[in-house]
Amino acid sequence: MVSGGGTTTGAVADGTAGVLRADGRRPDELRPVTITRRFLDAGEGSVLVEFGGTKVLCVASFTEGVPRWRKGSGEGWVTAEYAMLPRATGSRSDRESVRGKVGGRTHEISRLIGRSLRAVVDVAALGENTIVLDCDVLQADGGTRTAAITGAYVALADAVAWATSERLVKPGRTVLKDSVAAVSVGIVDGVPVLDLPYVEDVRAETDMNVVTTGSGAFVEVQGTAEHAPFDRAELDALLDLAVAGTARLTALQAAALAAPAGDGSATRAVAP
Repeated sequence: MVSGGGTTTGAVADGTAGVLRADGRRPDELRPVTITRRFLDAGEGSVLVEFGGTKVLCVASFTEGVPRWRKGSGEGWVTAEYAMLPRATGSRSDRESVRGKVGGRTHEISRLIGRSLRAVVDVAALGENTIVLDCDVLQADGGTRTAAITGAYVALADAVAWATSERLVKPGRTVLKDSVAAVSVGIVDGVPVLDLPYVEDVRAETDMNVVTTGSGAFVEVQGTAEHAPFDRAELDALLDLAVAGTARLTALQAAALAAPAGDGSATRAVAP
């Protein structure tokens, strides 16, 4: 298990670094973050990722072969499915399988996770193999999609390492070109803040999810003015917070993956 958190930038651009939030964090501070690898016995990669009260189980399944439309291309495929447990929130929601229809939000987040992971995958190096990431929210307290991306990358890396050791991926091929992590940012009470829990998310004037590679390039930026428009300076402040936050998460992912495989028991990385 690896855990993380703490201040990411040392100061917020508008000078509000001394402002404390309801949970006692500074505006530029992540919630406590924990990454636990090999959380399940099954799965070529499995990770429990925790961002404060948000807990997401990410499991990578490696399958030889690709979807029909991909056959003969010599390239692999990485995709994701996202779901929430019925009681992941304060009140129970019916399972989408019972309702007989997958909701639009679920589809959107599943596609986001898949796109984010494929941004750092060399599908030619993967060969005609498929890796599916199942991301199930056990408990939701804001930032479930960004937590899912951050945890899913670690599960994906373990699945790729397993496939390489089993010679299902040709030796010497670099499947993962970079790492990928994500974090939420927003403007709450006029202050740009990092990693919003639910109580901040529901009243944020601006809400944004930012996905970056380990080298600092942007994969996706999703931003919405919920209650009031934001200006260029506020956008820059939010992106600065996000980039610093994902850099901290990238370091945490690396720490988790650096833990020795040992006997296959779970390893944790925890941000101080």
